[in-house]
Amino acid sequence: MHFLAFEGLDGAGKSTLIHGLQRELEAQGQANVMTREPGGSALGDEVRELLLRVQDDAPVPRAEALLYQAVRAQHVERLIKPALAARKWVLCDRFAASSVAFQSGGREINEDEIHWLNGFSTRGLQPDLYVLLDLPVDESLKRLSGRAQDPDRFERENREFHERVRTAYLRQAQAGGERWLVLSALETPVRLQELLLSELKKRKWLN
Repeated sequence: MHFLAFEGLDGAGKSTLIHGLQRELEAQGQANVMTREPGGSALGDEVRELLLRVQDDAPVPRAEALLYQAVRAQHVERLIKPALAARKWVLCDRFAASSVAFQSGGREINEDEIHWLNGFSTRGLQPDLYVLLDLPVDESLKRLSGRAQDPDRFERENREFHERVRTAYLRQAQAGGERWLVLSALETPVRLQELLLSELKKRKWLN
């Protein structure tokens, strides 16, 4: 069993890649749990609505950061740790690296403070692998504009915000070494799936 977190700008194709990996795991008889942040628990889903809404009183940056950490603490204790203890793979759409990217990079909150909060909410739990689907901001915005649903609060941020988020992701990946796999989200979904499976087989995590 392994814990994988998938990161990247909105529209990068995280959900498609996660679903593809889940199908492969099930074909190999590997028990797994697919989850997301913000969310992953009943409490987390409720707070998700507060974080993404565009009307009423939206959280200020530091309140936003703390709400994400509250969701993450609940997520780790209620779902992720029990799943790992039951020897299940955990496939998570966003995790602690998102806080560094969005709240430190995007909102420009001190990165050391975000790292401290991440450590507190996770009790030091880290994914075995972060999979970063790197996508140029212009392409991300283009893909988002083609979606049927209304954009959430983060999707409505300006281009400069998303550039800071992307830069923060790439900086984490560069510093993270073997714990990070960076894939170009400009590749086709089929090719991305091939690249991910190849990496997992190279690590001897899959047959």
